[in-house]
Amino acid sequence: MDALLLLKALILGIVEGLTEFLPISSTGHLILAGDLLDFNDDRGKLFEIVIQSGAILAVVWEYRERILSVARGLGRERLANRLVLNLSIAFMPLAILGLLFKKAIEAHLFKPLPVAAAFIVGALLILWAERREHVIRVQSVDDMSPFDALKLGLAQALALIPGTSRSGATIIGGLLFGLSRRAATEFSFFLAIPTLIAATFYQLYKERALLNAADIGMWVVGFVAAFVSAFLCVRWLLRYVASHDFTPFAWYRIAFGIVVIATWQFGWVEWTAS
Repeated sequence: MDALLLLKALILGIVEGLTEFLPISSTGHLILAGDLLDFNDDRGKLFEIVIQSGAILAVVWEYRERILSVARGLGRERLANRLVLNLSIAFMPLAILGLLFKKAIEAHLFKPLPVAAAFIVGALLILWAERREHVIRVQSVDDMSPFDALKLGLAQALALIPGTSRSGATIIGGLLFGLSRRAATEFSFFLAIPTLIAATFYQLYKERALLNAADIGMWVVGFVAAFVSAFLCVRWLLRYVASHDFTPFAWYRIAFGIVVIATWQFGWVEWTAS
């Protein structure tokens, strides 16, 4: 296996792991990193799908005890049943809207200015959400109602717009809807499991013709890098939200939106890649 290719896999795996669960859009960062590394072709797109599963596994591992507890209590314990019901409800808006509109969105919005606008508008929403008075109704994930789950599911569906950030939409939506920072962040993590697993298997099925045993070494490097970096990021974010707000991420999004415009204007990055 080409050492340079393995290095690219390592870098992209780290980028995926660090950005998947932060409110800064992993898609935008992978497009930029992939283009700078000359790895934005069909093979690179398949690779992004594979390493996404590494990030999913990091959340599963972090919450393994809770997941096992829910699995054992499903059908018998109220809290387990409520969490599964809430996740099922929250998952549906993105799944339905994605199946209906994903191709149209990619065709019309996967362009430099819409991506940059999504970064900047998302940043302004974060700044507004952080400056308004927080009235917390829901302290923990266990206190969420099905209606709370539906509202967060609708917020997550905004992530269909390139540059929005799935985790950002869910977390900030949670804050606006009365969830505590920890509850919004943890529910975003839990919701990522079915959402990203479904997306991964769907995309793997669509791109199955590109599967090649010769790429296994590259996939393993990227998968492990994504797992480790995502695991560290999830741990860090849980500590961070205990005493900090999301304002720094908003300013980062604005800066990244400017980067999108600059790299497109000067022809450095092919932002129409999909």
